[in-house]
Amino acid sequence: MKKRLICLLLALCLLLCPLLLTSCQGRLKKFTKYSLDYFDTATTIIGYARDQQEFDRICADILSGLEEYHRLYTIYHRYEGLENLCTINERVGGAHRTVEVDRRIIDLLIYAKQMYALTDGKINIAMGSVLSIWHDYREQGMSSPQLAALPDMQELSAAAEHTEIDKIIIDEHASTVTLADPAMTLDVGAIAKGYAVEMLAKELQEKGITGYLINVGGNVRTIGPKADGQPWTIGIENPQDDEATPHLALLALSDYSLVTSGSYQRFYMVNGQRYHHIISQETLMPARGYQSVSVVCPNSGMADALSTALFCMTLEQGQRLVESLASVEAMWVKEDGTIYESSGFSAFCTTLAS
Repeated sequence: MKKRLICLLLALCLLLCPLLLTSCQGRLKKFTKYSLDYFDTATTIIGYARDQQEFDRICADILSGLEEYHRLYTIYHRYEGLENLCTINERVGGAHRTVEVDRRIIDLLIYAKQMYALTDGKINIAMGSVLSIWHDYREQGMSSPQLAALPDMQELSAAAEHTEIDKIIIDEHASTVTLADPAMTLDVGAIAKGYAVEMLAKELQEKGITGYLINVGGNVRTIGPKADGQPWTIGIENPQDDEATPHLALLALSDYSLVTSGSYQRFYMVNGQRYHHIISQETLMPARGYQSVSVVCPNSGMADALSTALFCMTLEQGQRLVESLASVEAMWVKEDGTIYESSGFSAFCTTLAS
């Protein structure tokens, strides 16, 4: 009799579950929020909530967290009463001082050092002295094309002498950072946005919040599936800006990240040639070989770092690295338009539009 009762209850549950799911979905609505305030890029938050008030509350928490990370990780602005990466880079009397910082800066720097080791130095946050030169020339070339020029290689080579990552001294117990080389500076542009997005996504997950997507300047992180239980459909942009084919692939993602690094995103022109923002540590020039590299993996910080690192590797080096990592897939678009995919990349591909 007990077995028959249990079977009856199970059958009733199976019958009611779809109805309950449909009922719950019927109470959830899709909302979208945009912001241009953080990390010098556009932020989009898409989520499912019972009403606008609930969505606004969750978005306010996300944007508040994003603002905090932006203020901590910027190298271009200092804020009254706050020690951040900008103040770490500052020199007093010709030397860097030891700076006591928020634990979130310590965690980012430790993670960046781990990514340095993983990528054989292709991601190096100690490259600030070189990247700042390129940044200044790129800004000038974009604002005043008639003055566009290339940095002098002697200047770049001299700056490259001050990019040793081991000179970033971290004292976790005291929560301090010291740059031991007076001429070195930090640049976390290849990892900070993705890392911040990942930290915010984990906070949402810990609160049991699901059905959200955060996109900060192309660093996309999905938190759970959509309200109907289906994965999010995210497109990989066509570097050629082809209206007929705007995406090279559509990916079905749930609790995964997608980050793309491309030569078509930030660049300036000199004598008719494009010079983009992804600088090779070996050549000290914009990396060559690809139009874009996209990485899919659960961790947005890792996806951000790897997309840049792979852009600075040969295809063979990049494929070996990706295939050695669990839950990481990639797509490479070569300069001639040829597309290569890692062995498990196709498993994420879909033909459905969101």
